[in-house]
Amino acid sequence: MTNVDVERLVAEMTAWRRDLHAHPEFGFEEKRTAAFVAAKLRAFGLDEVAENVGGTGVVGTLRRGAGNRAIALRADMDALRITEQGTAAYCSTRPGTMHACGHDGHTAMLLGAAKFLAEEGGFDGTVRFIFQPAEEWGKGAQAMLADGLMERFAFDEIYGLHNMPGLPVGKFETRPGAIMSAEDNFEITLRGVGGHAARPHAGNETLVAACATVVNLQTIVSRRLSPADIAVVSVTEVITDGTRNALPGLARILGDARSFRPEVSARIEEQMRTIAKGTADAYGCAVEVNYTREFVPLQNDPALVDHAFSAAGVVFGAENVGVAAEPMTGSEDFARFLAHVPGCFVFIGNGTQSAPLHNPTYDFNDDALIFGARFHAEIARQRLAVPDAGQ
Repeated sequence: MTNVDVERLVAEMTAWRRDLHAHPEFGFEEKRTAAFVAAKLRAFGLDEVAENVGGTGVVGTLRRGAGNRAIALRADMDALRITEQGTAAYCSTRPGTMHACGHDGHTAMLLGAAKFLAEEGGFDGTVRFIFQPAEEWGKGAQAMLADGLMERFAFDEIYGLHNMPGLPVGKFETRPGAIMSAEDNFEITLRGVGGHAARPHAGNETLVAACATVVNLQTIVSRRLSPADIAVVSVTEVITDGTRNALPGLARILGDARSFRPEVSARIEEQMRTIAKGTADAYGCAVEVNYTREFVPLQNDPALVDHAFSAAGVVFGAENVGVAAEPMTGSEDFARFLAHVPGCFVFIGNGTQSAPLHNPTYDFNDDALIFGARFHAEIARQRLAVPDAGQ
């Protein structure tokens, strides 16, 4: 950054981020957040600011020069249904909801980049600033697309970022190809005949069948998939209608599966249905399997990864830029945009002492704000380079 007062910008981004942190909003409920973002973008002097895109999404447009290319920079705005256990003065004021994934920081960084680019320019073309709702449950990107995002605010390529606990502040990583996984959700419902805990033989309870099913599901990854395929099958809840002295007649098994290729996802579902039916039959229970696909795999465009590394080298320093060693089995609905245009998703450090994402003590590290803002601005300037006046 050159003419912009960096110290002032960092102070402003910090204030914005902490205000957003204190007022978290769940997906498609981000009315205060969206109004906050829109007001800032208008104050920065953007050419257009559109609200209510895909529900509560905001799109800002900034044009400079005569270039006919456009790029998009995206941040997510939503919080999680988690009760914060932090002690900061700006802790969540809304019990049961908190920014446990750093979307407050992502929003503040993109606002900082918008202010910087509006004040300084340094690019030739159009930058779209996309502030997306409802990333956490995988619906926000699709909602914006269904509301005509590509038709109303056309762009040629898109970039996004996420903070990474454990990675030092000032470090940058990404990789070409698969970088984040698909997420499938499943619910297996077992039905039998409940009864008195003292007389299990008199009914056909479902808890033992559910426990056996949970164990058997672990063989999908270990025995049914190729070791070359990265996949995870996790049971996260077992819910029954039993009580201390009553055996359940209904049991529900909930969880999710992660993979990087559609054929692996299909194989997981196929084997899950086979295992659930076989186990239920062995215990004399009826079974239903509901399997849904919530997130698609995130595949970075290799050419845009190279451009991201170029911009990161300027911002972070070449010694702080690296290739992510392996794909993450976390999921991101940024992937939905990549069905329409090429894109690149990157990670920036949130510090080695950071609590994990989705943890009730997590907090975004404000020291990372300047790095994210500068990266957004630098990629815009490099990808929409001003023509050399001497040519």
